[in-house]
Amino acid sequence: MADMLSRGSKILASQPFSVPLGAELVEFPPGAAAPKIPIRTELMQQHGFVHGGVVAYAADNALTFAGGSVLGTAVVTAEYKINFVRPAAGKFAIARATVIHAGKNEAVCRCEVYASGGNGESLCATAQGTVARLGRQQDD
Repeated sequence: MADMLSRGSKILASQPFSVPLGAELVEFPPGAAAPKIPIRTELMQQHGFVHGGVVAYAADNALTFAGGSVLGTAVVTAEYKINFVRPAAGKFAIARATVIHAGKNEAVCRCEVYASGGNGESLCATAQGTVARLGRQQDD
């Protein structure tokens, strides 16, 4: 599993959009994934909460990494839906995704995004999505 986390971390680091967010993959067992994003002022909206785009990014990446853990590394998000249930605030956001069902070319995954601070974790969003295998697989 440490090898999988190492490979996943390298893939995440190769995503130009993920680098300025400071995203880190903290869990990556088969069928699951958990990226973590430190909450900084630059990621806030005008009311002092984490911008919804950051929360959505966390869910999207968690879903895709979870799906990719069973389909291979050449995958993309085919679709996802997110429900924001509470504003996100704290020290970091963590998205935990699991595979619900995996076929040959697609995986359906679900995710919960939490904001974590001094009082533990608070659920701020829930999402479900489909991850699709690309026509080619990459060797990492």
